[in-house]
Amino acid sequence: MAFKKKFTPKRKFCRFCADPNLPLDYKRPDILKDFVTERGKIIARRITGTCAKHQRRLTTEIKRSRQMALMLYTTVHSTEVKKKSI
Repeated sequence: MAFKKKFTPKRKFCRFCADPNLPLDYKRPDILKDFVTERGKIIARRITGTCAKHQRRLTTEIKRSRQMALMLYTTVHSTEVKKKSI
């Protein structure tokens, strides 16, 4: 009887642990946008592979960046999305 090989997904790793030179700062929204959906939700660490320590810091930095208006809270706040006219 032949056994099928089970699919083994690629191991997730923390990008910030792997590269200590990668800055985790609210002033770098280009890096932080990788961890936020297009609707503005912060992506969970089980999906991104970020370790718990860096996920907590990442959440804080995203919130700071939003407060300083470097990142948007939702797509409704975007200038590209037009309001529905009556």
